[in-house]
Amino acid sequence: MFIRLGVGAAAAEDVIIQPEEDTVILEYVKKEPLASIKLPGVELNVGVALPDTVELREVPNVKYRYVVIDNRTVLVDPGTRKIVKVYN
Repeated sequence: MFIRLGVGAAAAEDVIIQPEEDTVILEYVKKEPLASIKLPGVELNVGVALPDTVELREVPNVKYRYVVIDNRTVLVDPGTRKIVKVYN
């Protein structure tokens, strides 16, 4: 008898950014603007992993990092380098 464990279940969950955390992130990004970079061939969609060559910037007291791509602020999980949110 085999028992299958749901290994992908946690990965499939959507990341929820709380409104308070969103406010902290957006205020910090406005105070610490970054130059926008271009990433040809990379779609800015939640779940897409960014290449190791992209430098991610820290937001104090927030577990996520950010970068500005094509003039859009992109929130990234530093452990997986996957996009968790794209701000317009």
